[in-house]
Amino acid sequence: MKVLITGCQGQLGRELCRQIGKLNQRPQQVEVVATDLDQLDITDAKQVQAMVTSEQPQVIINTAAYTKVDACETEERKAFQINALGARNLSVAASNIGAKILQVSTDYVFDGTGTTPIREYDPVNPLNVYGKSKALGEKLVIETNPRHFVVRTAWLYGDGHNFVRTMLKLASERDGLQVVNDQIGSPTSTVDLAGCILDLIQTESYGIYHGVCEGECSWYEFVKRIFTIKGINIKVKPIRTSELNQPARRPAYSVLENFMLDMIGLNTFRGWEKALKDYLNLN
Repeated sequence: MKVLITGCQGQLGRELCRQIGKLNQRPQQVEVVATDLDQLDITDAKQVQAMVTSEQPQVIINTAAYTKVDACETEERKAFQINALGARNLSVAASNIGAKILQVSTDYVFDGTGTTPIREYDPVNPLNVYGKSKALGEKLVIETNPRHFVVRTAWLYGDGHNFVRTMLKLASERDGLQVVNDQIGSPTSTVDLAGCILDLIQTESYGIYHGVCEGECSWYEFVKRIFTIKGINIKVKPIRTSELNQPARRPAYSVLENFMLDMIGLNTFRGWEKALKDYLNLN
């Protein structure tokens, strides 16, 4: 199998390449074309089609995205170019050669007004530009390539800049921290998500999926757990989201349920605390 990965320098892209490298130590071989912005500008439809036609991958995994949630509010055009049109360009190019497309999406396509885990069939209703651009990206992928997987994930951390590493850095610099306690989600390891994606692309079970580590917590509870695991003694004060005055609105409850993965027997995600502990023990 030949797989083209976009955003290979991001957290998920790096983990996918790492896990494929491990797969290649076994009899099943996966050839990777790893690209980032320097190799492929996904907003350029002609460039995308030329590369896909030349490389002839069986699968395209799109992890490239503009994820600066607050910046998206003022850089709306950039957000939609990358998150919506970029996704469409890849999907169309894949369809033109009969390839599968896997689009990575987000919990931010939901408004977070509920109180129970969100399933794949629940209606999207994004609160901010980032969420709107990702929701349109999903729609365009679904409309342009029947051989599509849309995988929504949340609160991702892995090899690269992420919330966990930011909190550990701040803990080394400050006497105390303030963390929001009224946003609930599911912290998710790239290790689990990449494994799920590599399982999924080997099937023809096309459709929309949620892929997050099991369980839920607030950002405050997440931080407390990080510090407990690492043995860090620092005062953490819970605050409300409104106290941060962020440009972009956030969903209050965006816990995703891996309902469809369960249905097809591919829900291999660990509990979020177990995944976090393993990550912190290696970092």
